[in-house]
Amino acid sequence: MTPVDATSVDVAIVGGGIVGLAHAVEAVARGLSVTVIDRDERAVGASVRNFGHACITAQTGEALSFALAARDTWLRLGREAGFGVAECGTVVIARSAEESAALEELAARRGSDDVVLLTAAEVAALVPAPARSGALFPLDLRVDQRRAAGALADWLTDRPGVRMRWSTPVLGVEPGVARTARGDVRARQIVVCAGHNLDRLLPEVADEAGMRRCVLQMLQLRAPGVRIEPAVLTGSSMLRYPALSATAGAAALRERWARERPDLLDAVVNHMLTQLPGGDLVVGDTHAYARTPEPWNEEALDDLLLAETRALLDTGPLTVVRRWRGVYASAEGEFLRARVAPGVTAVAVTSGIGMTTAFGLAPAVLDSL
Repeated sequence: MTPVDATSVDVAIVGGGIVGLAHAVEAVARGLSVTVIDRDERAVGASVRNFGHACITAQTGEALSFALAARDTWLRLGREAGFGVAECGTVVIARSAEESAALEELAARRGSDDVVLLTAAEVAALVPAPARSGALFPLDLRVDQRRAAGALADWLTDRPGVRMRWSTPVLGVEPGVARTARGDVRARQIVVCAGHNLDRLLPEVADEAGMRRCVLQMLQLRAPGVRIEPAVLTGSSMLRYPALSATAGAAALRERWARERPDLLDAVVNHMLTQLPGGDLVVGDTHAYARTPEPWNEEALDDLLLAETRALLDTGPLTVVRRWRGVYASAEGEFLRARVAPGVTAVAVTSGIGMTTAFGLAPAVLDSL
């Protein structure tokens, strides 16, 4: 079999989604030669099935550091690679006393540069939704998620020393070589960014991390005449994102919902939305966890998301245009970084924040090689 690359490159990256592409972008910035290998002919996984939301302010710890570092890279690459990145922030809508308290606590902790408290009228000026109060996270970004991965791959293709190997399944990795169905790719360093499919290639690494698949149900809704520039989070988001879930207000909200809205807690709902360039709304999402998920969707979960959106927005009729599943790797902690063998490293974002953090994570990984 003829090798894909007869000569060795500095870095071979397994996986052409946002996490893999982020590592390729960082390698190029360091003057390294790179080969990116992906089994599909383009990115079709979590990198395009998400909200396009760089959810920076709601993170804590290492994830917040990575998200802040990634912000500048997203803005630069949006300009250079020609896809949309909007500095529109996020509006968090509070519809109860507990939710207002959670936002006030976060604002006191982070300061007004990160969290701007809003009145009900100020919320309504940004989002057509009745509210008790709210907050603006001005640092957050909205990325054109259905174009970004493809545009980044094209941008990388034009960089010296970069090769993109699409439709090329990787069969195994070992020091110095990635074995593919089209031949060997030789590299000084191999970084495996296979996401939730890490268990297909490195099952022992996935087993040790306790990795599962998180399956999301999401909707694309048509809402004629509606224009919402920022991303929108709700009370359910306060139970999910660490900067908000750590507040006393969020704890009180969870206690009340355990009595009044167990359906939202059972489905692990993070009810949020963003708007696509054409005007449709991306709405989600529910969460279910399994190593091997069931192969079907639950219509009741889509109905729940649709009902919550209708209750949130003070608009006209909403029509379902598309339904889909998002899937990402889930494990204890937010990031997996494992040295598999000399020159072979596995990397995964295991908390659903790959779009938010990948361009901050990649420099840290390459520093460690």
